[in-house]
Amino acid sequence: MKQHLSANQASFGPQSYKNFPGALASFFEHECPQLGGFRTRQVLVKSICDMVGKFYPETSHLRPGQISWPTVHKNEKGSYGKSISNTTLTTVVLDLVQSQDAADRADGKRLREVKKEAVARLCRQTYEQDGCITNAELAILLKLSQNTIGKYISEFELENHTVLPRRGSIHDMGPTLTHKKIIIQKLFIEQKTVQQVSRETYHSYPAIERYITAFKQILLCWQKGMTADEIAFSVRKTKRLVNEYLLIIEEYKDRKYILDRLLNFEVNIETSVQKDINSML
Repeated sequence: MKQHLSANQASFGPQSYKNFPGALASFFEHECPQLGGFRTRQVLVKSICDMVGKFYPETSHLRPGQISWPTVHKNEKGSYGKSISNTTLTTVVLDLVQSQDAADRADGKRLREVKKEAVARLCRQTYEQDGCITNAELAILLKLSQNTIGKYISEFELENHTVLPRRGSIHDMGPTLTHKKIIIQKLFIEQKTVQQVSRETYHSYPAIERYITAFKQILLCWQKGMTADEIAFSVRKTKRLVNEYLLIIEEYKDRKYILDRLLNFEVNIETSVQKDINSML
């Protein structure tokens, strides 16, 4: 029996190594012996194979106009000075071109609108697949400048009273004037709960609470007649950030009731019981 097993092993055993993992294991064994023994090499081979499968997925089912794209995972936490090499990535499949794009152009739709909708589509598709795309990535994919991408995003968000899910909004990075305005609109004019606003703007509860707390502080200082420089010093915020809030205050100062609501607002997370009650009303 042992002789039979040995014969089978001699005949068919080598076939199991005639693949990428086998070639990689052989390469490490002969070219990088300092890596360690067989078990260590197998762990490394498996890790590399998993990474290859993640970044080079099967493309047999990609439709015309689709592309696979590596981006930052939406659950990754951004922080100052954190390099991309220390950031968790994921691969998503995006509709770079849709058949509807050609139909829209044939119907006379402006190219600017088609591009703006493409930006929104790529943001949402990335988020639905657990990624969060950046303006720089969108600029590369759509062959546009980052300034143009930023303008398209701002226009789309204001026109649709929504926030597009991208790294700046998900991880609370970069200028967010549009986000603040939309959050205030939903909370104090549309009277939505924090939970609803969180879902619709892709912002966490703490991020919304930070916006409101900072807004309250700056609003109180503004009501006392303080200048932007004085407010920035008092609340320990940058002058740029203070001016963003002051722009919103200027927009709403003739609607005093909104500013009064904001001053008295306390973040209240809707519970499952409250949600059930609200759904019955």
